[in-house]
Amino acid sequence: MQRRDFIKIASAGGASLAMPPQIHLSGQKMAESVLTVNPVPLYELSPYLYMQFMEPLGTTDSSVEASWDHAKNQWKPGLIEVTKELAPGMMRWGGNLSAYYKWREGVGPRKNRVPFLNTDWGGMETNQIGTAEFVDFSQQVGAESLMCLNFESDGLPRYAVNGKGENRSGDSKEAAAWVDYCNNPSNKERIRHGFKDPLRIGHWQLGNETSYRREGFDNETAALKTVEFAKALRAVDASVKLIGWGDSGWAKHLVETAGEHLNYVAFHNMFDPGQGMKNSPVKNNAYRKDPAATWEVLMDGYKVHEQKILKVRDELSSYDIPLALTECHYAIEGRNRCEVLSSWAAGISYARIMNLHERHGDKLKIATMADFCGTRWQVNAIMIPVPHGQPFMMPAAKIMWLYKKHSGKDFVKVSGMPQDLDVTASRTDDKVYLHVVNTSRSRYVPITFAVEEFSVQSGKAYELSTDPEFELMSAENDPLLPKERDVKKNEAYEFPPASVTAVELNISAV
Repeated sequence: MQRRDFIKIASAGGASLAMPPQIHLSGQKMAESVLTVNPVPLYELSPYLYMQFMEPLGTTDSSVEASWDHAKNQWKPGLIEVTKELAPGMMRWGGNLSAYYKWREGVGPRKNRVPFLNTDWGGMETNQIGTAEFVDFSQQVGAESLMCLNFESDGLPRYAVNGKGENRSGDSKEAAAWVDYCNNPSNKERIRHGFKDPLRIGHWQLGNETSYRREGFDNETAALKTVEFAKALRAVDASVKLIGWGDSGWAKHLVETAGEHLNYVAFHNMFDPGQGMKNSPVKNNAYRKDPAATWEVLMDGYKVHEQKILKVRDELSSYDIPLALTECHYAIEGRNRCEVLSSWAAGISYARIMNLHERHGDKLKIATMADFCGTRWQVNAIMIPVPHGQPFMMPAAKIMWLYKKHSGKDFVKVSGMPQDLDVTASRTDDKVYLHVVNTSRSRYVPITFAVEEFSVQSGKAYELSTDPEFELMSAENDPLLPKERDVKKNEAYEFPPASVTAVELNISAV
C-alpha cells in the first residue's frame, strides 16, 4: 500500500472520527479478476486457532475481577453472552501469574480461600475465581480448558519467594495433584468440594515465557524439568495433552530432550507492527494525526509476526510436532493502552494475521491474537465498561468471531488474488469458505469466483466494513455488524474498501 493510494478525508485526524461510520472514502474500482480455488484439502484447520487467554492482571487491568459478580458469586451474564458469540475453541488460564499461583488456594469453600499477592501485576487477588469457576466459564461458552502450570516459578527467585517472604514455587508433585483433582473421577478432595463429576482439563502448559528472563531456568534445565513434570502428570492421567515452552531458540533442544512427552511446543509474540521504525505513527496515539501512515503500518503488521512464526518453524523443520501460540497480540506504546487497537483499521490488520495463522495451520494448531477481556488494555478481545457497562467485542474479536462462524474444516489453495486482496480458503464437503481482506482504503475490488472441477451454484457473503478511523468504544451504535449479501452465479462480487468478508460458496461437481 503506497501513501499516494490513500485518499484522505478532507479534515484528517480527529475531525474524521466524527463522520458517520458507514461512509467510505472513494468509489474507485479495480478491474475485475477471477479468484480460483483448488478444492483439494491440504491440511485440517484446528478449532483452537481461536483461543482466548484469561489472566488476573491485578492493578493494571481488572480483567477477571470485572468479569465476576461478587454479590451473586457468578460470571456476569453479559460477559457469558458476548463470549458465546465469540465462540473461542479454547480458554487458557495463567500467564505470568502461573509462576506464583498456588492452585489449592482457589478451590473449596469461598470463605476459606486465601488471597495472594499478585507479584507481577500488583495488588491482591481474592481467589474467588479458581479452578472450578474457570472450568465453569469454559463450559458455559462451549470452549475447552487449557491450564498453565506453576513450573517451579520458571526458575525465577522473585516469583518463587514474593515480597512477603512466602514460598510460591510449585513442583511437579503439586502439578500432578492439580491434574488429579480436575480429571480423576474418584478424587476425594474435589468430591468433598461438591463436584462429583471431573472438572476435566485436557490441555496443560509447562512453563510460561520461561526463556524471557536470564535469572530463570536455562534451556537445558527447563527441558529436563519438562520431562519431570510430564511424567508426573501422565502418571495420574495419561490422556492429557502437554505443551512445552520453546521460544527464544529453545524449541529444538526442548524437542530433542522432551519431545516424546509433548504434544505441542509453545511460543509467544507481543509485538509492535511498526517495530524498527524511528518515528512509527502508531506509537503514543499519533495514529490520529496521520491516518494514512498508520494504515500503511497496520497493513504490513502481519509481516513482523510472520518472521517469528517462520523462525520457530525453521527450528523444528526436522520434527513433526505442532505449535501453540498461547499468547499473541499487538503491543504498542501509548499510555499503556494501545488505543489504536480500538480502530477498524486495526481490525483489518488483525484479519491479515488470522489469514497468516490459517496459512501456517499445517503446524500452528493453537493460537490467539488478543488477551481475553478487561477494562483498560485495548489488546483485549472483549472490553468491559465498568462498573455497569455492557461488554462488547473489540475489532480483534470481531475478526475471530467472523472467521470462527464462517470457516471450513480443511485449508485449500487459492490463486489469481489481485493486488489489494488478501484471501484464504477452506472447505467442508460441498461448501467453500473464503476469508477476504480488502487492504485498499479507497478501492472496490470486483471478483468472480471459480472452483476447479466444480461449479459455483450460489453463495452468501458476510461483510464487515466501516470507516477505518472509526473507534469501537461501546456496544451501542456498533457499525461492525455483518452485512449479509448474496453471491450470484457467474456474477462478480464487489469487495468494499477497508473491508473483511467471509464468503460461503455452494459448489457442485461439473
